[in-house]
Amino acid sequence: MPALGTLVDDFDDGVRDPAKWPGSYGDVTEAGGRARVPCTTDYSAYASAPVYTLAGSQAACRMYAPAAGGAAVEALAEVLVLSSVGGTDAGFSLNAVTGVLHLIARTGYTDPNEVTLPYSPSTHAWVRLRETAGTLAWDTSADGATWTTRRTAPSPAWTADTNLVVILAGHRDSGTGDYCEFDNFNLLRKARLAATERTAPTLTHLARTGPGMSGG
Repeated sequence: MPALGTLVDDFDDGVRDPAKWPGSYGDVTEAGGRARVPCTTDYSAYASAPVYTLAGSQAACRMYAPAAGGAAVEALAEVLVLSSVGGTDAGFSLNAVTGVLHLIARTGYTDPNEVTLPYSPSTHAWVRLRETAGTLAWDTSADGATWTTRRTAPSPAWTADTNLVVILAGHRDSGTGDYCEFDNFNLLRKARLAATERTAPTLTHLARTGPGMSGG
């Protein structure tokens, strides 16, 4: 029963890791140190095995939007944690057509309490879904070090299941095919703790929620 935060990938070796992402579908690749997922009228995603729990853990990464590319309704980049029940999931869905970042916790494919944000490629560069002591939180960050909590909700019971999947996904309804990209999955930047620490921030693996994972 591994915590979701134990799944880490920097996507730097140019090859999708079949042990980490065995459920992947579509023509996903690694390029330029990122996971590259087609954003076409087909469905594509990096997808983990169904072996994780979100309880006391997280799913976090750097996310890069696709081009709208003339899509009529949606051109999506998504980071979603899926339960074993279809349409019951939580995470982030970015629509490049509308310029809206959706923070979702769906049951039966709907979320009446969905929170939406006008998407900022800088302010919302990093996204993180985390569960702590019965509370689910959606965080964003400009740099992967300092985080702002954008939504909280009571944790759905399924977040404690031990067969969850995480996907990094792309899809569009129409228009010219493009890519969405993802980087540094569960590899977050250490916040600078003192004014004398002026070197470039380093990356750290945060497997579970702790003091350093609170919203900033």
